[in-house]
Amino acid sequence: MTDDRHRNDRHGNDRHHEEEGDEHRRDGAPGGGGISIGSMSGGAVAQGEGAQAEDRSERVGERPAAAAATPPPPAPGRGGMAVGSMSGGALAQGREARAVDASRQLLTLTPELLTAVREMRMELSHCVRRPGDGLDEVDGELAELQAEAGLTGQCRRSRLTRLRTLLTSGATAVGGLASLAAVVESISRLVA
Repeated sequence: MTDDRHRNDRHGNDRHHEEEGDEHRRDGAPGGGGISIGSMSGGAVAQGEGAQAEDRSERVGERPAAAAATPPPPAPGRGGMAVGSMSGGALAQGREARAVDASRQLLTLTPELLTAVREMRMELSHCVRRPGDGLDEVDGELAELQAEAGLTGQCRRSRLTRLRTLLTSGATAVGGLASLAAVVESISRLVA
């Protein structure tokens, strides 16, 4: 009889520890939390023990229009994440979480941008170079943009944003070029 009672007590204690463990997980301890997404049209999501998420997609054209602003759904437990709308990227939550967004977005270049780039390179060819003026770097970026566009008429969004930053940062001597405004404006319209 003592053995039966001991087994029942032990079983009761085990059950009590399991319930405590469940409550502990709901409160955001390892295994708790979670991810709640209202709307998802691309990307990668992982949650839990060995969580990993990677988005290595290649999207061509403009980003999809953002869904109407809706509040994110409630986070699933303490330590959880709530996302209203997701259209690409990577999101990981939990124990060994890791998220990688190695996606590329290709944009079709406009004739206006290509013309402005040609004009800027022509202007750069007539500039006297000085150490530290950044003109060679700008010319190199423009040449790479033309080469990438020459194959498909498209270019990676990241290349355009990097070029715009280079042209507007004040770190180069391109401020006096007549074609500068046209290049920056055309890039800004594409990456907006």
